[in-house]
Amino acid sequence: MLYCFNMNAMTMKSTGIIYGSSMGNTRFVAEKIAKRLPGTKATSAKTMTREAIEAFDNLLIGTSTWGVGMFQDDFHQFSKILEQSDLTGKTVALFGLGDQMNYPDSFCDGIGIIYDLLEKKGCQIVGFWPTDDYNFSESKAVREGQFVGLALDEDNEPDMTDYRIKKWLSQISQEL
Repeated sequence: MLYCFNMNAMTMKSTGIIYGSSMGNTRFVAEKIAKRLPGTKATSAKTMTREAIEAFDNLLIGTSTWGVGMFQDDFHQFSKILEQSDLTGKTVALFGLGDQMNYPDSFCDGIGIIYDLLEKKGCQIVGFWPTDDYNFSESKAVREGQFVGLALDEDNEPDMTDYRIKKWLSQISQEL
C-alpha cells in the first residue's frame, strides 16, 4: 500500500497495484512499478475482492492483451468485481502490455476494455499516454490520440519499459 501525503486535504491516500498476468510479463511490470512506489505491492487481480478494491483511494490496474483484442483471463472475473465496486471518488491509472509487431490492429486493447468499464464507475482516470514512438495500426486503448494508460511492449521494446514506467509514474504522481 502506498501512502501519499496530500498537503491540501491533509490525508493519507492508499494505492493498490492490481495486475492480470498469464505469462508473467504484466506481473513483472507491476512489480517494477511497485518497487518505484515505496509501501506498495503488486497484487494479482484473481485474488481481489470488492472490499479490497474499495479500501484503496488510488488504483493502478494493469492487463495484457490476448488474442485479437481481449484482456487477460483473470480480468474476466475481475471486471465483474469492478462492476460491483463503488469507485466514486477514486483515482485510477491503467497500464497495459501488448505486441505491436504481431498484433498491430489490437495493440493494448485490454486497457481500452477496462477503461470503458471504469468510465461508468464515477472514478477519475489519469495517466493518459502519448501514442508517439509506437508502431501500431489500431487500438481500443486510444482516445483522442492518446492511450488511456501506459502502453508497453515487452515482446519488442523491453529496453523502453523502465524509461516509460519512470516517466509515467512521474506524470501520475501529480494526479494521484
